[in-house]
Amino acid sequence: MFQKFYPKEYVKSAYQIDFQKLYHLGYRGLLFDIDNTLVEHGADANESSIELFKKLKALGFRICLLSNNKEERVKRFNEKIQVDYIFHAKKPLKDSYLKALKRMNGTKKTTIFIGDQIFTDIYGANRAGIYSILVKPINKKEEIQIVLKRYLEKIVLYFYKKSIRNSSKQQNKGGI
Repeated sequence: MFQKFYPKEYVKSAYQIDFQKLYHLGYRGLLFDIDNTLVEHGADANESSIELFKKLKALGFRICLLSNNKEERVKRFNEKIQVDYIFHAKKPLKDSYLKALKRMNGTKKTTIFIGDQIFTDIYGANRAGIYSILVKPINKKEEIQIVLKRYLEKIVLYFYKKSIRNSSKQQNKGGI
């Protein structure tokens, strides 16, 4: 019932993802949400995000920021990062995800989306057919509309984690 909202992976932080491994697996494009994925909501790029993007560029990744925010906010974050970006993306609509693929000359099979919200970031990536990685939000303090969504996300995450456990049990029993 909730599978369309399930990420392919769920990790603690975008900064803990093994991007070198993903590159060796054939992924070449990365799409990132900004707020609460890379920095606290509204914050500028910090040393961690600047270093991450330097590393990703050195590995050979093509990168695009995909944000529902206004251009001023995305542009400000991107000043020290210098990657392509799409603002007012209208996630979870898949159009901006596909537009980002075209800009990066990427494909659905070789691109990954990384974000912190199930109903916008992950659902949109899944709808577009792009591998999705959910990260835990950086900051617990959020705008009221996001706080309300987080309660619903907890329900989806409960069933997601349960499906992962059940899948592991099946594999241990010689199942799929």
